[in-house]
Amino acid sequence: MKGSRGLAVVSRRHLLALLALCLLLLLGTNLLVQGPQSAVLPENGNAPQKQPLGIGVRIFLKRLFGDGYGQRCDRHAANRSVERQLPEATKFLDQRDPGRAAYFFVETSCNGLVNARQACAVESAALLHPDADVYLLLLSPPPELDVRRQNPSVANLMDGYRNVHVLYFNLVDYFKGGPLEQWFRSGALRASNFEQSHTSDAFRYYTLWKYGGTYMDLDIILLRSLSALTNFAGAESSEDIAAGVLNLERHSTLAMECVREIRDHFRGDDWGANGPGVITRTVQKLCGTENTQEMTFDRCKGRFQVRTLADFSMISFSLCSLEAERKKNRHRTFEKEQRHNFFYCKGVRIVKISTSAAMIDTMWHKKLSPPI
Repeated sequence: MKGSRGLAVVSRRHLLALLALCLLLLLGTNLLVQGPQSAVLPENGNAPQKQPLGIGVRIFLKRLFGDGYGQRCDRHAANRSVERQLPEATKFLDQRDPGRAAYFFVETSCNGLVNARQACAVESAALLHPDADVYLLLLSPPPELDVRRQNPSVANLMDGYRNVHVLYFNLVDYFKGGPLEQWFRSGALRASNFEQSHTSDAFRYYTLWKYGGTYMDLDIILLRSLSALTNFAGAESSEDIAAGVLNLERHSTLAMECVREIRDHFRGDDWGANGPGVITRTVQKLCGTENTQEMTFDRCKGRFQVRTLADFSMISFSLCSLEAERKKNRHRTFEKEQRHNFFYCKGVRIVKISTSAAMIDTMWHKKLSPPI
């Protein structure tokens, strides 16, 4: 009895000591609260604002039990040797011609790898917009990355299309001096439960505010040029706007409102709140309606339009969840529906824009490789 009681006391003491050590680390180490990338002082020399302990705790727990995503990105960002192969995005984009249309794709795994299907998405934009600049940005790729050897699909894009630019960036430099700098330095993004996805969300709105143009997810295949459209997104449903294809004018009021929505109402516990949620809430306020079918240029004061499901979501994202329902219910209707949506649910979305379905076969046989 005495021995077991002694062990219990020792274990309790060890646990308390460990908790005390963790608390000291959280309170005394700025790195744990803000993350390595956000520990850089602003140019005016003022120290970053103190942040709630809750953010530091979440970051610390993620470092202990997470998948290592944030640490990997920070470690790669500290080494700039990848610039020998790829230009740094901020310097490159700041010198771009604002008169040329721009299409942006981003890879946020911090591995720097793009598969053939994703390269096909970039190629579809480059092929259909020969007079525009198409940018593929790699977030904090590893310094030892051999772009051409490890990314043959990307090498083919770089060699085959003069309008494709493959760049690398890190979040410290990219957000520096802009409206999201202090938000990023707060550690809110590092503490997110969906850090990689939310990094992409913050990137798209900030990029469109700063440079203007069209952002597209890497699972988007275009069937027709988007050059005739401006200030648009596609409907996800009758209530929600999708953020996978999004066009905003440079420094527009709407783009800034989206950036402020990220900065002021960021939700690290909700996957969709900072992506489709941002554009949905912002456009609902602008247009005075929650019905995406009513979000026309006329209703939205000439500043924005939401394209229909038929144009931008030939197969709704929500339908892919039918697979789980099918497994539960084993209904033939679900099985039939899932077969119909197989192409989309394998990871590719087709942006139709009222064209013949046969066009995709023509494109693939001429230039593009099938995405699956």
